[in-house]
Amino acid sequence: MTEPVKGPASYFPSIEKKYGRPIGEWQELIRSSDLTKHMDLVNWLKSEHGMGHGHANALVAHTLKEG
Repeated sequence: MTEPVKGPASYFPSIEKKYGRPIGEWQELIRSSDLTKHMDLVNWLKSEHGMGHGHANALVAHTLKEG
């Protein structure tokens, strides 16, 4: 039996469905941004891409953790 996905990645299916891009594409946008601080990136996703706070926060947290 597969364990349920926990943490930021648990948001990924709804992010892809709601915003129409695969997670890898969002991560590339985050990585290619000149911004480096967590909240700056979250606010950028919210203002420039219309993303909700929880989704933006989950994406940024997961992407920055990966390095």
